Amino acid sequence: MKKFFSFAVAAMMAANVQGIEPFDSLKSVELQDVQVTSTRASKQTPMAFTDMKRDAIKSVNYGQDVPYLLSLTPSITMTSDAGNGIGYTSLRVRGTDPSRINITANGVPLNDPVSSTVFWVNMGDFASSVQSMQIQRGVGTSTNGSGAFGATLNMQTENIGLTPYFSIDLSGGSYYSHKETLRFGSGMIKGHWGIQGRLSNIGSKGYLDRASTKLNSYFIQAGYFGNNTSVKFITWNGIEETYHAWNYTSKYEQSLYGRRYNSCGEYYDADGIRRYYDGQTDNYHQQNYQLLWNQILSNTLSMNITLHYTKGKGYYEQYIVPVNLWKTWADYGIGDESITNDLISQDKMDNDFFGAIASLNYNDRKRLQATFGGGWNRYDGDYFGRIIWAQTAGTDVMLTPNYENYRNNNIKNDFNIYAKASYVFATGFNAFVDLQYRHVGYKMQNPKDAFGYNTDNRYVVTDKFNFFNPKFGLNWQINDNHRLFASYAIAHKEPVRNNYKNVIDIYGILSEPVKAERLNDLELGYNFQSTTFSAGANFYWMDYKDQFVLTGELNELGEAKTKNLGKSYRLGIELEAAWKPVNWFRWDINATFSKNRVKELPITLDDGSVAVLDDKPLSFSPSTILNNIFTFSYRGFKASIQSQFVGKQYLTNTGFEYMTCNDDFGNETRETIMLDKHFNTNIDLSYTFALKSFGIKETVVGVSLYNVFNSKFDNNGWAAPSFIRNAAGQIEAVNRNGSRDLWGAGFAPSAPFNMMGHLSVTF
Repeated sequence: MKKFFSFAVAAMMAANVQGIEPFDSLKSVELQDVQVTSTRASKQTPMAFTDMKRDAIKSVNYGQDVPYLLSLTPSITMTSDAGNGIGYTSLRVRGTDPSRINITANGVPLNDPVSSTVFWVNMGDFASSVQSMQIQRGVGTSTNGSGAFGATLNMQTENIGLTPYFSIDLSGGSYYSHKETLRFGSGMIKGHWGIQGRLSNIGSKGYLDRASTKLNSYFIQAGYFGNNTSVKFITWNGIEETYHAWNYTSKYEQSLYGRRYNSCGEYYDADGIRRYYDGQTDNYHQQNYQLLWNQILSNTLSMNITLHYTKGKGYYEQYIVPVNLWKTWADYGIGDESITNDLISQDKMDNDFFGAIASLNYNDRKRLQATFGGGWNRYDGDYFGRIIWAQTAGTDVMLTPNYENYRNNNIKNDFNIYAKASYVFATGFNAFVDLQYRHVGYKMQNPKDAFGYNTDNRYVVTDKFNFFNPKFGLNWQINDNHRLFASYAIAHKEPVRNNYKNVIDIYGILSEPVKAERLNDLELGYNFQSTTFSAGANFYWMDYKDQFVLTGELNELGEAKTKNLGKSYRLGIELEAAWKPVNWFRWDINATFSKNRVKELPITLDDGSVAVLDDKPLSFSPSTILNNIFTFSYRGFKASIQSQFVGKQYLTNTGFEYMTCNDDFGNETRETIMLDKHFNTNIDLSYTFALKSFGIKETVVGVSLYNVFNSKFDNNGWAAPSFIRNAAGQIEAVNRNGSRDLWGAGFAPSAPFNMMGHLSVTF
């Protein structure tokens, strides 16, 4: 690090000595954009993407996580455990789950290396420090980190502005939700230096019972800007405490206890009274560091080198009644198999993720744009569990202090290089090629995270993957108004840690192979652009081999299970349009219509036989998504009406909409294993004004009304039915675990009508 910093300083000095023209402060903006140039799509890139600029982000950023802010862009569905968009949230694109979406900040991977998921709860209020976001649907262009199978989300953190400012953003509303953010920037000091930052606090009690969230975070960056050089150091952190709300609840439980019922932390005391454990929380601290060197080498060449390091440390604590999980104390290494009394456990993580990325960009401003880049990243993480309390017959059990019932190490190395070019070979025509090589290496000691597994601490998983990911495309700019494009891409993605966890035994042997995925992605698009109207259509065909698809089941930690499917596909069309006939009105609309299928799905019946289901819908993949936005603006007043329709979603890949059950009296019932279609509308109202005589550059006062028609819908769920062959010889889904759908399915309700008020003041 020391040698690199000395080299960077020497390069800056050399650039300044050679510079002839005086420093142009506006050039600092161009310099700060260098780091995302290599991984972003442009208007000439033959792929489907959506850009979200700073103003658009700010207009919806009132405390909810990033998935909520993106929820009205094409082909996206969002989930929220707490029901109101604060806490554990995720996004799916074209039906693919969050672990298939590549997410970067300034080109640096953010996906957790072993789960391939971004846990937004660890990055509270990160959106307040984002300059722009680009979401590329499908494979997208080559980037760093995990493979993209549904989309690529590329975020650029805020530029250090040219003028100083200080601002306060406040929001508060339903379910004790609140957000307080202090933001500041020094502007350019002596034309070359700048510092900018943020301090945030977000909290909510959540729509679901006890689904509380406490998020504290900061973001700070400092930079030097020369004629052709910028060096920035960026650090941000997130500290979160979130009460568990990931069990979800059956419709039967909701009929007994209400829609807000949350079973997490539930236990019964010695008198048989139902209680909830206050410490049933997830606790995590994530600290990020980035050192970025951006260099403009000439009128045609620029480069970027970034070093990054992320430290993560935390635990989730839970009250466990082993008998409810069909476990005994012996499974935790603390007693005889016959004992099934209660205990409290902490599952801990302590991990380090670090690496470097670089890119060299060429643009002759006429015909050729090219980038050569890549990166190397390493993850080293320890997983370990502690039993902190146990009780039998009302008496506390003496435990060894800090008793660990498991500990294991996980290592992942990720290396990639890519070269991409766009060449105008005739007027209006440009060809695009993008070639990437990626190597992934895994070493895991005990993916089960359980007592008694792999007691000699050897690395039972030592997988390596080598991928070649080519992409080709053609863009035809017919004239100023019309554009056509086509692209074809091949992508691969490695399994995640849980894929091994689900099939490995006590001896470290896999009960079934865990395969990498392969995707062939064909995209065909058309765009029309005029001064008052724009429209676009994008057709996609995504053909998979061994796709990891959500099965609908959860593991005991509430994590969604995925499994390889042999052959599957996603076929659809995305439509977008925007119309602004007058200055005070704009209408935006987008829609996705798709068909998502697994060609052959083997399932095991209760009698042990295997049946194969043909051409069944893929789970969590609605065939219709529609977003509509009306925006009215007049002299500082702004009103936005945002509506979304999401079609029905299957909770399994079997095509069953219901399972056969029995109620408390033995009567047969049919219970849903679907997420029903829903329509939801939000209204945002605001007024912007200045009080320059008081030194206030801008004041924004507003209110957001969510789910104004009080729609009661579920945003997520799980289902794990059994399957039988009935008397008629047909396969049937059944629940044999409890009354109606108890322990056979669960649902995550979204909040009904709720609201947030906002105040933002900038000095």
